[in-house]
Amino acid sequence: MQRGLSRSSSLPATSELGDALRACRGAFLGVGLMSCMINLLYLTGSFFMLEVYDRVLPSRSVPTLIGLIILAGGLYIAQGVLDLLRGRILVRIGTSLDEAMSARVFQTVVRLPLQSGGRGEGVLPLRDLDNIRSFLSGAGPSALFDLPWLPLYLAICFAFHAMLGLTALVGAVLLVLLTVLTEFMTRSPARQASGLAAQRSELAIASRRNAEVVVAMGMAGRLTRRWAGANASYLAGNQRTSDVAGGLGAVAKVMRMMLQSAVLGVGAYLVIHQEATAGIIIAGSILSARALAPVDLAIANWKGFVAARQSWHRLNGLLRAMPAPTSPMQLQNPSQKLAVENLSVAPPGEPRVTVSEISFVLQAGQGLGIIGPSGSGKSSLLRALVGVWRPVRGHVRLDAAALDQWSSDDLGRHIGYLPQDVELFAGSIAQNICRFDPEAKSDGVIAAARQAGVHELIVTMRDGYDTEIGEHGGVLSAGQAQRIALARALYGDPFLIVLDEPNSNLDTEGDEALTRAVRVARARGAIVIVVAHRPIGIEGVDMLLVLKDGRMQAFGPKETVLAQVLQRPAAAPIKIVSDGGVSKP
Repeated sequence: MQRGLSRSSSLPATSELGDALRACRGAFLGVGLMSCMINLLYLTGSFFMLEVYDRVLPSRSVPTLIGLIILAGGLYIAQGVLDLLRGRILVRIGTSLDEAMSARVFQTVVRLPLQSGGRGEGVLPLRDLDNIRSFLSGAGPSALFDLPWLPLYLAICFAFHAMLGLTALVGAVLLVLLTVLTEFMTRSPARQASGLAAQRSELAIASRRNAEVVVAMGMAGRLTRRWAGANASYLAGNQRTSDVAGGLGAVAKVMRMMLQSAVLGVGAYLVIHQEATAGIIIAGSILSARALAPVDLAIANWKGFVAARQSWHRLNGLLRAMPAPTSPMQLQNPSQKLAVENLSVAPPGEPRVTVSEISFVLQAGQGLGIIGPSGSGKSSLLRALVGVWRPVRGHVRLDAAALDQWSSDDLGRHIGYLPQDVELFAGSIAQNICRFDPEAKSDGVIAAARQAGVHELIVTMRDGYDTEIGEHGGVLSAGQAQRIALARALYGDPFLIVLDEPNSNLDTEGDEALTRAVRVARARGAIVIVVAHRPIGIEGVDMLLVLKDGRMQAFGPKETVLAQVLQRPAAAPIKIVSDGGVSKP
């Protein structure tokens, strides 16, 4: 089974999915042995009818008939038990593959936007894994395991009589050719339907995410028409695939029925000419039908096989392109400084550099404010500082260790990050603040909420810290969500706290709480970096960095840099201010 998928997908023998299936080789061997026994037991009906017609009826022996019935009944029961066990083992193989790969695929889905810049495939990799598991758990693999037994049935038909065997062989060849035709005719429509399904899904997700804008600005009708067009294209592509597979499946079914009748006719001809017995007519008919049943079943499940093969190919390619992150040696907790060395940053998947040649050093306890016009690269710089975007050039170091020397989970314990677009997860307020740490202590959660100035707000809610906020934090206002996200950034007393416009949705009370939180964090030795468009946002910092067009225009003590920015003539260049003096940029 695994070899069939790998070869059909033109994939190398070694792959993560292939390794996961190879781990189930014992189960596949068991399925193969069961298929052997099942296909041998499928001969029960043929030989039972042969004995009844050729032995029981001529001898009129009731004891022989009873004995045959008991024997056949026992064999049928054994066949049913083995068939049941085979189906259950295949389901468990699919489940085992999912369990082995689901965490890896989920991590890839999470990391994908950070490498593709949001142009990835969304949750398609998870659906691909579902497709593979569903195929392995269905009837398709059983048909593939039964196909190799077709020559055995044909050989027995030839043993009965050459004409019976030849008739069955012609039917088998026609059905195999029909299977090959199904493959060639469904490959392109299935691929097109998969692409159209992804486009439809992306439109639906984007419309749902921006539901407020869509409704408020009267865009619902136009987007509905776009959805209808995308949906119609998908349905048309899916219909073409289903029509081809269904039509060829119907032809295969008719051919199998015609073949069974043809075998009966040939058998009758042989009996008339006394070249075969009456039992051979029935036995040959049953055998020929059984011989072609796996081919018929394979055609019926071909659509699922094609979908699983495409998913296998696509998912393997993605996993090869995004290798699993390594686990470097755990470093000591950072406690001294943040150093940015000649840092240049570009959005994932984009050649355009948005931040160029940034260098500065912050010591423990310092706070840095970053200001600059829109599009100057402030958010891009922050994403590089917390490690979610890889630098094009240069390094970001914590205590002399570059960020790529840390594993993501270890680094995350030392970083608090509040992005510009706040996103909370379905769950309780406490779970969101503690970053869904199952071992979180209530004291740590409350301490972070108090530092963010949101504790009093939380305890006034109906369920306090256990209040379920719903998907995307839907029960909270924008300001409440931002303050809870600030508490999440402060949870665990991280060494580096990075806040991107943390007061964009805050009122005066929230601004004051933000300033207190920044000062408290600095007092315990944390480094705090704040991007702000309002002066109130940088009250708690002592250093200032000015960005323009992705380049550092000034860096130094806040009062000195602000004096330069406010006093310079409109046409004069901004000078770079550092602790060591003043120089031209």
